[in-house]
Amino acid sequence: MLARLFGKKGPAPAAAVAQATATPVARRAETLLRRLEWTVLRRLDGLLQGDYRTLMRGSGLDLADLREYQHHDDVRHIDWNVTARLQQPHVRVFTEDREMAAWFLLDLSPSVDFGSGHQRKSQVLLDFTAVLARLIGRHGNRVGAVLYGSRGQPVVDAVLPACGGRTQVLRLMQMVLQPPVKADAPKKNGVTQLSDLLTAAVHTVRQRATVFVVSDFISEPGWEKPLGELARRHDVVAVRLLDPLELDLPDLGLIPIRDAETGEQLMVDTHDAGFRQRFARIAAQREAQLRESLGRAGVDTLELSTEDDLADTVLRFIDLRKRRQRETRQGLSARHVPTQLPTRDRRSFGATPSEGARP
Repeated sequence: MLARLFGKKGPAPAAAVAQATATPVARRAETLLRRLEWTVLRRLDGLLQGDYRTLMRGSGLDLADLREYQHHDDVRHIDWNVTARLQQPHVRVFTEDREMAAWFLLDLSPSVDFGSGHQRKSQVLLDFTAVLARLIGRHGNRVGAVLYGSRGQPVVDAVLPACGGRTQVLRLMQMVLQPPVKADAPKKNGVTQLSDLLTAAVHTVRQRATVFVVSDFISEPGWEKPLGELARRHDVVAVRLLDPLELDLPDLGLIPIRDAETGEQLMVDTHDAGFRQRFARIAAQREAQLRESLGRAGVDTLELSTEDDLADTVLRFIDLRKRRQRETRQGLSARHVPTQLPTRDRRSFGATPSEGARP
């Protein structure tokens, strides 16, 4: 009472002290996460809670059923006794545990820091990672990350061990938002080597987990093999970032174009219709090759454009995974599983277009 009368203040609350001493990056991460919790997570809340079997894969513990072997099934789950009796390969289906681990492999190379509209691909990467990490981590599951190019060099330069809770999400966001360190040593070749990130993940993520590879996949070739190796051990989702300007150039006249990774600059005449057509044709060929490579690796693909609504895209993607896993549990053969989504969903899930069609 005397302290109140004479204006003597007691110790400040711990939260206020933490807020006052937080770094600018920490405050920015907290503000961004609060915005996402109000704008995106509230829309997803209630639709995903408790759906651990269909949303993500946990670690199987209890034997639930036996069914015929299908393409992409884990050969380690084959029940050889039943296979010998029925003369047909059968696999064991396990009841999936609630607890799981998710890892985010984040490509923070310079090509990701591009956007022709109100946001860049790097912002889409951060929003998606924060939303998924918060959704997964708030139910007691663990979230980890492997970062590539976060310090301005084309190398794997940061690993965040898997842990749970909201603090872990903030820690991950701070690592992404941390500005690159300007080193005195000469930089390496700026071309992205996505294979380095995937190879590092193969040695880092030991226990079975759900792995999100978040990248624009603008990289030197050679990443297909480590991605396939990663998919054989884990449930892998390739989250491909893109911007509409990367697929179709508008008529802007004579403009300079700069390679964000090598620094090479050149002037192009976008008023030339022939040039725009060649650009669109090469972009379509690259899209087809990329989708074919991801399909051969056996991973689900989610395409996130800088113009897409994040919540709607995540909901449609999860609905796709529900349908696929439901068909698998019902024992449908691979030829009965639809290989192409409806037209309105192709852009969001990376379904391969017909030959000669525009992406």
